[in-house]
Amino acid sequence: MQLLNIPSSPHPTFQNPKSHSTGEKIFLLSTTRVSVQSQRHVKPVWASHRRLVLSSILAKAASIEAGASAFSTETVESDVLKALSQIIDPDFGTDIVSCGFVKDLHVHEASGEVSFRLELTTPACPIKDMFEQRVNGVVEALPWVKKVNVTMSTQPAKPIFSGQLPPGLQTISNIVAVSSCKGGVGKSTVAVNLAYTLAGMGARVGIFDADVYGPSLPTMVSPTNRLLEMNAERRTIIPTEYLGVKLVSFGFAGQGRAIMRGPMVSGVINQLLTTTEWGELDYLVIDMPPGTGDIQLTLCQVVPLTAAVIVTTPQKLAFIDVAKGVRMFSKLKVPCVAVVENMCHFDADGKRLSSSLESLICLIFQLDQLESDRIYCLLLCQLSASGDSGMPEVVADPLGEVANTFQDIGVCVVQQCAKIRQQVSTAVTYDKSLKAIRVKVPDSDEEFLLHPATVRRNDRSAQSVDEWTGEQKLQFMDVPEDIEPEDIRPMGNYAVSITWPDGFSQIAPYDQLQMIERLVDVPQPTPA
Repeated sequence: MQLLNIPSSPHPTFQNPKSHSTGEKIFLLSTTRVSVQSQRHVKPVWASHRRLVLSSILAKAASIEAGASAFSTETVESDVLKALSQIIDPDFGTDIVSCGFVKDLHVHEASGEVSFRLELTTPACPIKDMFEQRVNGVVEALPWVKKVNVTMSTQPAKPIFSGQLPPGLQTISNIVAVSSCKGGVGKSTVAVNLAYTLAGMGARVGIFDADVYGPSLPTMVSPTNRLLEMNAERRTIIPTEYLGVKLVSFGFAGQGRAIMRGPMVSGVINQLLTTTEWGELDYLVIDMPPGTGDIQLTLCQVVPLTAAVIVTTPQKLAFIDVAKGVRMFSKLKVPCVAVVENMCHFDADGKRLSSSLESLICLIFQLDQLESDRIYCLLLCQLSASGDSGMPEVVADPLGEVANTFQDIGVCVVQQCAKIRQQVSTAVTYDKSLKAIRVKVPDSDEEFLLHPATVRRNDRSAQSVDEWTGEQKLQFMDVPEDIEPEDIRPMGNYAVSITWPDGFSQIAPYDQLQMIERLVDVPQPTPA
């Protein structure tokens, strides 16, 4: 309690009603009327002095009241954030406040009303209902809160490396490849049903059928408009749609299956993928063609794949080819987040006949023996579904067994894509206080520091090293010791692009950064 010292006065004092809620008592001079006769006995000097004192006290009281109000608002907002920090995001392993999910917090203490927006990474977040219930519960538990208004939203669809992508891909958050490298195992079935599962979870989704020789998408879906349209002014492709999912396939180009050589096919795929007006998408599912040749490598180089879903069948012959695809993604640093075993059983005469699980078990063990630790299998699903009716199974029977299996796959893809994006976005950063580059490679618990000048001197591009002779063109003294990076951005899942003050853009793969000499004696932070 804080009291104001004022001159003694014969008049009574009053508590400021506006300060009652804060517990502070401010004593003011009485402004009650006195008789005319008593006023005659008041000396003009005291009247003038009283006006000055009253003015001073009122000003000080207003200042204290404003300060108390600001302090009170800051305190209650801190209480709300502290309560919300109890909720941990299971994908990132940290609280939703530290993740930056809480936006536009407004507190009206007098009415006990709290309003804020919870911004999630994807509209397909499988635990968004749980989040909404939890945030309401923890905030309502505060003793002074009477009403909570929570608005759920999602981050805009934008990849973390949008500046390095073709314009058509710059508003796509996640690109997921469905692959097997073996024909006829059900890649298209898995790709289409996965896409419509993600759409059913609330995400904005597109499907790209990358098989030019034998496109499957026109058989599996039945859009009203079965031909792709061209925007003549912008020279772009307008995708067709079916049940809210955007579709692009060579089969919708009016030419059926292609008869052309590999280099021509790579050009067609590049054009279809990069010049399409996809708009804002949360997930673009790519139905990869079989094999590990030019077409697959072109796709992996043109677009930064977020993750891959592998499809196999129980036969050993299928596993041999599928393993090649897994190794391809391993070399390209694309994590495999799920393995789907298709055609593992079939129903006949009311009985279910299962196939052998030998190849799936072998696949599990083989994944652990691959060279790269970026490959990890987080979900193993058994599936037996058809997809040639023109309507995806998850749409035709949303409560069936196949739909439930794809729901598990969808949840896995959503959670792991969010985790991968978080790891990639923070893998390499510049710490200005230490004047050092901080590196924490995805899926590694090790964190280390690098001197910026050392990183710049270890550039292996053609501008720094002669491609024919291997001679070092960039000399030690060419790089100032106090050089600092201007910008660091992720480049796919395997490297970062570092922009230096001289305008040079250095591509630094994670593998190379791990081999550079590290800072042992960490400098003290520079005072702010």
